[in-house]
Amino acid sequence: MDTANIDITSEIKSVIDIELKGLKCLKERINSSIKSAVQTIFNCQGKVVLTGMGKSGLVAKKIAATMSSVGTPAMFMHPAEGMHGDLGIIAAEDVVVAIGKSGESSELNGILPSVKSVGAKIIGIMSETSSTLAKFSDIIIDIGDIEEACPFNMAPTTSSTVTMVLGDAIAVTLMKMRGFELTDYARLHPGGQLGKRLNMTVADAMLKGDDNPLVNISDSVKNCILEISNKQSGVVSVVDNDGKLMGLVTDYDIRKHIEKEENIFSMKIAEIMNSNPISIYDDEKAFSALKVMQEREKPITVLPVINREKVVNGVVRLQDLVKAGL
Repeated sequence: MDTANIDITSEIKSVIDIELKGLKCLKERINSSIKSAVQTIFNCQGKVVLTGMGKSGLVAKKIAATMSSVGTPAMFMHPAEGMHGDLGIIAAEDVVVAIGKSGESSELNGILPSVKSVGAKIIGIMSETSSTLAKFSDIIIDIGDIEEACPFNMAPTTSSTVTMVLGDAIAVTLMKMRGFELTDYARLHPGGQLGKRLNMTVADAMLKGDDNPLVNISDSVKNCILEISNKQSGVVSVVDNDGKLMGLVTDYDIRKHIEKEENIFSMKIAEIMNSNPISIYDDEKAFSALKVMQEREKPITVLPVINREKVVNGVVRLQDLVKAGL
């Protein structure tokens, strides 16, 4: 083969076209069997176990992970390990989703009699409905005679994509059937940036307590500047005697008056503060604060934080949100 003459862009597009054709065929094959499979998994009183060999096994592992992350607890069992004791995890109330394009994988088919004898339901996903896998399946999902993107029509490519998308569709449908909410998603995804965006509140990220830069509206400008300096915050919240937000003073506000050569120390805080600052509640998501800062026509870098009684109990800065990994 003269590899120098291969049009890489055309080849990539050709593979995508072939796989898109496979997905279109899958969509046309959605039938009562798939509906029965979803209902069976939804009503499962035990475990949902996915299994498959080779590329089908990798797809099964991914589908199990997706289901578990959106409200349908599932696990993967390797057929070869199943032949050597892992079949012990399967009970009568379980549902086993077995994936095999040809339906003739010796390792996969080797565990099916035992699964059947236990009494677990078997959902088979395949393209050969006369296969051994089909014969053992209580519910058959036929993905059809799929053209692989591989030029030899051998390597699992389109079939893997089709099965993966089918698994995603089933998982998302189950998610909606279970009434799975964003709060549930947050509970199952506490780690990483995603977990922080779903779980971290403004109160978790703000400057608070002794670190909260705060002055009373009746204080002097000198004390205001000292508070900003001592707290190294670049900002101070201005409050009334009840602790409620009256305004905000930033380094910029101070520089603005100094640049005009005004005698800032003869002024009142009310004269230099922003009397109508944007604020955020302490129980809102920290990611919401980040969006408020970034999505304004003129981005801001700090927000005073108030509780539901409008009392100031902190400030949240853009640098703190970025440092927190949001």
